[in-house]
Amino acid sequence: MKLVYFAWVRERIGLAEETVEPPAEVRSVEDLLGWLKGRGPNYDSALAAPEVIRVAIDHEHVDHADPIGAAREVALFPPMTGG
Repeated sequence: MKLVYFAWVRERIGLAEETVEPPAEVRSVEDLLGWLKGRGPNYDSALAAPEVIRVAIDHEHVDHADPIGAAREVALFPPMTGG
């Protein structure tokens, strides 16, 4: 699966995107965020408050409880603000 990172999530992780194969027990968005946090200090920093991270699976916004299923792309980004 391709992971794409935006804004300060990208800056803290140090990558714009990467391809990963999460373990079989990673079934939901919440599971994925927890697994990513364990991949190192940059991920832990970027995902320190996972509840604020917004997620899109294959260009559709999803909730953290939603299953990942056969996602081809998962995008992670911080809350958006602006005017």
